[in-house]
Amino acid sequence: MADVIRSVNFARDNDLLLAIRSGGHNAGGLGICDDGLVIDLASIKYTRVDPAARTVTAGGGCTWGDVDHATHVFGLATPSGIISTTGVGGLTLGGGVGHLTRKCGLTIDNLLSADVVLANGTFVKANADENPDLFWAIRGGGGNFGVVTSFTFRLHPVDTIYGGPMLYELSETADVMKWYRDLIPTAPDDLSGFFAFLTVPPAPPFPEHLHMKKMCGVVWAYTGPQAKAEETFKPIRAFKKPALDFVGPLPQPALQTMFDALYPPGLQWYWRADFVNEINDDAIAQHLRFGNALPSMHSTMHLYPINGAASRVSKNDTAWNYRDAIWAQVMVGVDPDPANNDKIIAWTKSYYDALHPYSAGGAYVNFLMGDEGAGRVKATYGDNYERLVAIKNKYDPGNLFRVNQNIKPTSKKSETVAAS
Repeated sequence: MADVIRSVNFARDNDLLLAIRSGGHNAGGLGICDDGLVIDLASIKYTRVDPAARTVTAGGGCTWGDVDHATHVFGLATPSGIISTTGVGGLTLGGGVGHLTRKCGLTIDNLLSADVVLANGTFVKANADENPDLFWAIRGGGGNFGVVTSFTFRLHPVDTIYGGPMLYELSETADVMKWYRDLIPTAPDDLSGFFAFLTVPPAPPFPEHLHMKKMCGVVWAYTGPQAKAEETFKPIRAFKKPALDFVGPLPQPALQTMFDALYPPGLQWYWRADFVNEINDDAIAQHLRFGNALPSMHSTMHLYPINGAASRVSKNDTAWNYRDAIWAQVMVGVDPDPANNDKIIAWTKSYYDALHPYSAGGAYVNFLMGDEGAGRVKATYGDNYERLVAIKNKYDPGNLFRVNQNIKPTSKKSETVAAS
């Protein structure tokens, strides 16, 4: 904590660009900066579980794998993402979308309290009783307001999940997407699944005849009673026999780590994203066109369901505005070789341009890159944006915390006021 305070004060007093690194998972590289100072929170790594109160406190340097390891022994979990190596801090501050969103809400809907170092070096708590305006802002407003060194989350009974991927031939995309778009809006909260295009990795456990084949699929997560799991999936399996069916009972951390090896450190990433309310037949035709043209083995498109429990929180209760959206859509161009950057960027931008007319406007802020402009950030927060600006004016009027999807202050003060 003392090191974070000293580092914030040093950066502010010396007019240094300042970046905050939690897990280093941001595709836009917003956890680092050139010609500035990076505060790496990796050493603030601890977890404390209170199974009776059903809470977990995690240091700002934890990954979600650290949290899952600590909570699973008690048969508990809090909503996070789909990769265990993601940092707790970045995912939480942007909102938090993953396997448990439909069942338990966004990650921010389960955030109870946070410890924050402000731009003036003040250490404060943010929760419903202390600095509630700051607490509102950090639930979706990103890293604009301070360095969060500790998070306390609500836990839910989640032990065994009936889940995993079902893959289909790419030629079946239209049928699968139409069926999927009709299923998710009315599915019970216990059932979630994100749609994806992918290239099958050339390694076990995938069968050799599917290696490097472009396919579509749904990665399922059922958190209801395990005795009802097989019955729940009967109509899913009856709809169309998948080419590969890896769905079955598994521990919650196993689902969270299932795709870690597919995305090792060092890959080049480029993303474009939107919130989506409906997927009509014309949009599906565009998806199929770009799914057929995945530019690399790691490139993909995901449609994450964000309805269910997450949709029952008011859009003004947190900074996350699009509570009426059904999906968070992201096009992901990925390649290990920087020489291929132009190719994956062109594919991602073209895909986005083709699908953006079908969007609800705005996007999950953690899926934005750093090159989309202030207007895109403003659109993402909608009518919550001006309130975020007012809170930014109070806590960081000098915009020390700007290596992010920046909410620019209108105030000209050089230092923040102390928290109330």
